[in-house]
Amino acid sequence: MTTNDPAFDPERNRLVRLANRRALALRASQLSDQLPQLLDRDGFNGRWTRRHWGQASIFASLGALVIAMVPGFSNALQAGDGAQPALTTMALTLPPLQAPARAAVQRSWQTVAVQPGETLGAIFEAQGIPATTLHRILETDAVRGALTRLRPGTELGFDIDDNGRLRGFRFDRGTTERVQLSLAGDEVKASVIERPVERHATVVTGEITNSLYGSARQAGLSPKVIHTMTDSIFQYDIDFSREIQPGDRYSVVIEELWREGEKIGSGDVIAATFTTGGKTYSGFRYERNGKAEYFTADGRPLKKSFLRTPVEFSRLSSNFGARRHPVLGTMRMHKGVDYAARTGTPIMAAGDARVQFKGWQRGYGNVVILDHGRGYTTLYAHMSKFANLRQGERVSQGRVIGYIGATGLATGPHLHYEFRVNGAHRNPLTQTMPPPEPLKGAELAAFRAHVGPALARIEQVEALHYAQAAGGNEARVASTTTTAAGRDAG
Repeated sequence: MTTNDPAFDPERNRLVRLANRRALALRASQLSDQLPQLLDRDGFNGRWTRRHWGQASIFASLGALVIAMVPGFSNALQAGDGAQPALTTMALTLPPLQAPARAAVQRSWQTVAVQPGETLGAIFEAQGIPATTLHRILETDAVRGALTRLRPGTELGFDIDDNGRLRGFRFDRGTTERVQLSLAGDEVKASVIERPVERHATVVTGEITNSLYGSARQAGLSPKVIHTMTDSIFQYDIDFSREIQPGDRYSVVIEELWREGEKIGSGDVIAATFTTGGKTYSGFRYERNGKAEYFTADGRPLKKSFLRTPVEFSRLSSNFGARRHPVLGTMRMHKGVDYAARTGTPIMAAGDARVQFKGWQRGYGNVVILDHGRGYTTLYAHMSKFANLRQGERVSQGRVIGYIGATGLATGPHLHYEFRVNGAHRNPLTQTMPPPEPLKGAELAAFRAHVGPALARIEQVEALHYAQAAGGNEARVASTTTTAAGRDAG
């Protein structure tokens, strides 16, 4: 080890060594001069006596002692006056070297999107992964049943090492969970990673120029949101096939689902307004008794108690009243209305009810009778088959209870639909339906506190959007986003 002490002065040490050498030489010269005198004093006659040998030994020992006590004497003898001073070195014991820590295995995930018609086996084969590995993965508890039906666009992650062996596999199980597998030999370890979803409320407003669907799609609304507007919120108040005109306006407050900074879809429609024919209709989503419904701004349900037509894509083939029976050929009272449609067309429950009867009734064929309470019942006859429901079960309005057919006394596929009040038959096309129960008391107060901020946001966005349009801005879409906390507060 090289000495780097600041107190170490090479020139000073060289001078000290030279001085010690001169002193030693001087002392040796003095001893050599004194030796003859000592010998003559003792009468030296050329023969060494025991006394002479003793004196010589003393002088030799003294000289050796002087040499040992002078530091750097040997170096001074070897180096001349102009020689560089030698460096002082010493050996130190160093700790043993530790083995370097192994670097963590870096994973490189490759994402594969499922294509239409593509199977899981084909995807694994394309990655060069044997079927035995796929079989072990499918037998894992966290995977079993989760990958039986792959939807197009589903993303699968593969981690393959340099030798082509699969060491990791992952996929999303639902919106908030990711399943990740680690493979080592025949062992498969699974872990479930929580992926929280953030909900943001966004207001979208637009004006119809050609069609509602085209305008709404241009504004960025999904087909699901458009369907909610037309079939769940405003279906009872607006005929979208005949009443919509260019210049009609709409605004929608929708939930957007975000995960890890990426938008993954749309959630519920929180509120919507629609202006047509100089009148504005509105609907607000609110949960009553654990069930989400849409209400007007004053707390009245938008959903009517009963559907006028319990089957879509049909035509009215026979009205209520006296007629000649098409099979029996006799005049008799027709106690319902008939809707002709293709066999297999779904039949919906006209209102919330309990299944009072399900089975066969003479000329009615396959029939379902629903009890809606307060003395109201409906009958659905000539079904080709029943939906999956049981007698005594509760069904909600719009649920499919069976399918169009021609069982019983029928000349062709159709639905025979009856509406009864306290057992008496009424014409469902003209009967004044009972209004649904509105919100009252504390529930109404909570509803108003819930919808107030949403309505205010709609008004704010519409004022900004249409003020810009009036000033010559041709943009037809304006939107603003608030946090999920702001939505929950409203």
